[in-house]
Amino acid sequence: MEIKVERIDKDTLKNKAILNWPIWEKEVSSFDWHYDSTEVCYLLEGRVVVKTEDGKEVAFGAGDLVTFPKGLSCTWDIKEPVRKHYNFK
Repeated sequence: MEIKVERIDKDTLKNKAILNWPIWEKEVSSFDWHYDSTEVCYLLEGRVVVKTEDGKEVAFGAGDLVTFPKGLSCTWDIKEPVRKHYNFK
């Protein structure tokens, strides 16, 4: 299962109404997580490294649009406090 990280422009943010999605915030921490559905999030602040069960590490931060696939189990390692918009599909 692949985590997709991409940079998007302001037009895409507006066209997909991403800035209208709910906001989630979390302090520097580490925790296990499992995705029961696909999540797309856009980071406003922060820096994170996610490690998947197969040992892959994916880093992302402010300005990144990240898609987590349904069924993914991973560990979030928040390096800098996170503030993100999120949407579950």
